[in-house]
Amino acid sequence: MDKDWIEVTVVTSSEATEAVSGIFYTLDVQGVSIDDAKDVEFKKKHPAYADFFDEAVLNKDKDAIVKGYFKKTDDFDEIIKYIEEGVNNLTEYGLDKGKGIVTYNKVNEEDWENNWKKYYKPTLVGEKIVVKPIWEEYELKAGELMVEMDPGMAFGTGTHETTRMCVKALEKYVKGEDTVFDIGTGSGILSIAAARLGAKHVVGVDLDPVAVDSAKKNVGYNNLSNIEILYGDLMEVVKGKAEIVVANILAPIVMILCDGVKEFINEGGFFIASGILNTQEEMIKEKMEAVGFKIEEVIADGEWVCIVAKK
Repeated sequence: MDKDWIEVTVVTSSEATEAVSGIFYTLDVQGVSIDDAKDVEFKKKHPAYADFFDEAVLNKDKDAIVKGYFKKTDDFDEIIKYIEEGVNNLTEYGLDKGKGIVTYNKVNEEDWENNWKKYYKPTLVGEKIVVKPIWEEYELKAGELMVEMDPGMAFGTGTHETTRMCVKALEKYVKGEDTVFDIGTGSGILSIAAARLGAKHVVGVDLDPVAVDSAKKNVGYNNLSNIEILYGDLMEVVKGKAEIVVANILAPIVMILCDGVKEFINEGGFFIASGILNTQEEMIKEKMEAVGFKIEEVIADGEWVCIVAKK
């Protein structure tokens, strides 16, 4: 087995980390890690990171580093070109690409695993949900609920502000007999959280086959039989209605969803939307209200917001 991998490093803005991760997940990426420049001093204590955290080029309040791990292929130059173009196009989605620096180097498989796995630890997300990597041990405290994940498999690890806010909203709004639709499920983290919180039936959908495969595997780790993961678009592959539709995606996609998502929500149900910068909040709220939603609340975390709208 080839023990050498290619580590692609993107220096971007904190707000664009999940979008850059999304670019990686459209490719045959084997693992992704995200580091805020704020943690540079801690990370520089570890030799494996020393080459990537140059204080001369990092703004600790704004920059972040996203790394993806790939097997070396004959068309790797095309993969790098695709990533560079994707990063440069982030501005089209209203995101700050930051420095947009893309570099890559060869790493040993053992170094790769040590580089990213040791920084994922069990994390309390919201008030109840604990996200635990499958290789870690954790003893639940009273009232806590476990979500087991392989964070390297697909978009969504529970550490990003947008994911945390969606989990908090699900904790508040999911009831025992609810059906929940999770749009752009990624790793399946929100689907699994909804099921753990007592939802009767959960459907996660994604247009990325890599994400669909990863979400199914993560559902399996949690031994849940009430979650269905589907490949495709909500409007085309999901039947029926739900009490809650949650979408942790980009604001322009939320704008598009607003026009049709109401048809999938029962009267009195909720649309939970995140992946929205605070500068985009008013635009999204105006769109939601224009199509007949009532804004229930806005949750804020850093420069991100999660909007909960009621039908």
